[in-house]
Amino acid sequence: MKHHIIVKWNDRSTNKKLDEIRAIFDQTLEIPGVRSVEYKENCIDRPNRYDLMIVIDMEPEALPAYDDSEPHHRWKQTFGPLMEKKAIFDCE
Repeated sequence: MKHHIIVKWNDRSTNKKLDEIRAIFDQTLEIPGVRSVEYKENCIDRPNRYDLMIVIDMEPEALPAYDDSEPHHRWKQTFGPLMEKKAIFDCE
């Protein structure tokens, strides 16, 4: 399954912290069933666009372990306050 995290920042300059975001999410690759993580930045600067999409390829059974993981909690604690909006979308 593909687990998409789509974020609109309060301040677009937060995208400059992509190295820090990668450092957090790359640790999820240690969770059994997590296969890969991709990072996509928006290339169009318009107010109605989201800024970043993180796509985690994982087995559906890995989702509870991901939700309970230290990287997931650190992501929410560190970057949650910097988000204007967030969408989560799971698909095959």
